[in-house]
Amino acid sequence: MTETSPALAAPPLTADAKATAQRWIDEHMDQLSAWHRHIWELAEPAWREYRSARWYVERLREEGFTVEEGSGGMPTAFSATWTNGEGPTLLTYAEYDAVPGNCQAADVEPGPRDGLSPHAPGHTDPHSALGMATLAGLLGTKHAMEVHQIPGTLRYTGEPAEKVQGSKVVHGLRGYYDGVDAIVSFHPFYMLPLCNTARWDTQCGSYYSKVYTFVCDEPETWQLSANPNSPIPASHSAARAPGANVALMSMYTASRVMQDAMLPSFGGWSLSDAILPGGQATADNLPARVAQIQYSWRCPSLEMAEHVLAVLDRNAEHAAAMAHCTLHTTWVARNRPGRTNHVLAEVLYDNLEGVGAPSYGAEAVAAAQQIQRSLGIAPMEKPFLDECEQLIAPRDAEAALREHLAPWQKNWTSDDYVEMTHYAPTVRFYVSRPALKPAQGRGAYPGWVMNALGGIPATIDPTIEVAGKTVAGTFVDLLTRPGVLEQARAEFRRRVEEEPMPPLLPADFTPPTELAWPDYATAPDGARVWHPRVP
Repeated sequence: MTETSPALAAPPLTADAKATAQRWIDEHMDQLSAWHRHIWELAEPAWREYRSARWYVERLREEGFTVEEGSGGMPTAFSATWTNGEGPTLLTYAEYDAVPGNCQAADVEPGPRDGLSPHAPGHTDPHSALGMATLAGLLGTKHAMEVHQIPGTLRYTGEPAEKVQGSKVVHGLRGYYDGVDAIVSFHPFYMLPLCNTARWDTQCGSYYSKVYTFVCDEPETWQLSANPNSPIPASHSAARAPGANVALMSMYTASRVMQDAMLPSFGGWSLSDAILPGGQATADNLPARVAQIQYSWRCPSLEMAEHVLAVLDRNAEHAAAMAHCTLHTTWVARNRPGRTNHVLAEVLYDNLEGVGAPSYGAEAVAAAQQIQRSLGIAPMEKPFLDECEQLIAPRDAEAALREHLAPWQKNWTSDDYVEMTHYAPTVRFYVSRPALKPAQGRGAYPGWVMNALGGIPATIDPTIEVAGKTVAGTFVDLLTRPGVLEQARAEFRRRVEEEPMPPLLPADFTPPTELAWPDYATAPDGARVWHPRVP
């Protein structure tokens, strides 16, 4: 970061405190690695992260934080606070939800974790490392603040259900980000060129997700009997009522047909659908009473997202009318595009440069080579993507990214950190998660490979270490260099004034945690049984 003002200069305390925080992380890496593996093995899906959230709550309380469980009315969320006197308030957060259908062991061959179905959840991004890296940075910063008597407040939120973008909009609406001076958002790298860098101008875009529920609540009125003396009026007509499944399939078909016509054929948008297991098995003479379908769409702008919404709402209304059903809708997420903050991006990248990119030792290389052998690929001397061990400056990453986007497209992909950017200056950064070089003529590796590498300590620990030290260094800068923090706040205020963007959901919005999300049951011996199970 170019510093021309004495107010921005780093006092000697800054370097000493960074060294203290990073040394704490070095000394606790074995512990952090074990903690990470625990969360990785739990692998609980969205809105069902009961054990993962409980672990964080207990850990933070042991570290001296005051923790509110179930923050924002979300059963698996939390909000933790620790203060060392009057000073800046800084926030980072944990995610810990896993993805159904990705149950992979921390092994060099494909296969689910012990005793579980391949359809059970697993960490893909992995959010397990996201949470452990920010926890490392948080605790390293806390230690440095105590040692060097640095005033300020640290806040740490538990953000469940990121895969359905569920919690951050709720925390924001409920005031959990109010009074925060700066936020650091981390994610393991997942798409080049966003690897070992910070986002610059192109932030994540809008994400909408909505469930349409069709209810055939009065099948007997589909075709009323003309005979008023019938002892069982309309009994056979009720059996012939279209029912909820017909409405759902009409909605599904119409929306699939309309998909190509909704938006331009380029621009980085997507629309996905999921039929939820909320219907009912029925008798031979009764129509299906309930059927649910969820639509989720990513768009570069709110205008595009609203256009998709209008089409889906119209399709649902007419599908319900055709099938003699009533329609109910439930929002899952409705997020605004992100706001950038150049000041924070520069400060954070300075710290990432000081730490350096992850590097993979002999044990990590051996594991990667064994994976290649198991796939019939000749093991490479350097099996990891070169970019995993390289830094790329935010402006350079921005330029490389823009080469692949339409000139008018302001935002790309989606993640619910964007909601945080509307409450406080926020920086989004990425550190490489282990990824292998493609073999000539073989195409992409199967999905289990990256999932396994996210659970093998030798391959994922470098991500946790580098990201944790970067978070700690950035926090120390913001705590000890008031001029930098004031510049970040001034940039934030300017961007809000230039482009006001009020929340898209009401202040009392409640996330639909009761929907039929992937779930598990507890067996008599206390073990978890994931559904569906396969023979």
